Amino acid sequence: MSLKHAIETINNSCDYLLLKSYLSENIMKVRAATLNDIDTLRVFEQGVIAAERPFDETLADDPIQYYDLEFLIASEDIQLVVVECEQAIIACGYARIKPAKKYAKYSFYSYLGFMFVEEEYRGKRVNQLVIDELTQWSLEQGVTMLHLDVFKDNDAAVSAYTKAGFKQYLVEMRMDISLK
Repeated sequence: MSLKHAIETINNSCDYLLLKSYLSENIMKVRAATLNDIDTLRVFEQGVIAAERPFDETLADDPIQYYDLEFLIASEDIQLVVVECEQAIIACGYARIKPAKKYAKYSFYSYLGFMFVEEEYRGKRVNQLVIDELTQWSLEQGVTMLHLDVFKDNDAAVSAYTKAGFKQYLVEMRMDISLK
């Protein structure tokens, strides 16, 4: 059975656990990123920037970078993972342990970022594999809360994260006062 056929069959049956089992045992592997992955991760970073640019008019002109990839890979408080499919990296994401606000019920949370899936694999729950791996890593670190940022007008991302169990809780607002 081909990857495409397997995903279509499992997606049609709406059985995520079956998909996860099939993918993890046969085709897709989630693993920690290494320095050998930097070139692909830099391409993915530009994909994130391109996807977010329509939602943020304040981004500087290209070329820009969001991430210190070497630091993300080396840090003990960050887990950067990639998803491999047939020996090609198709997705990534990281969890970064951060201190919570003093008034929160929890002391630390994992901030999820750099969530990227190659276009041909979007909508096939690959991002959920990344979230599951980062969730497991966070729990192993004693962290029980996940946070992430998403542009409110990015309906596809908001929908995907809502389906994954995230809830909206805050709207960040800003105002350009340079013309005042």
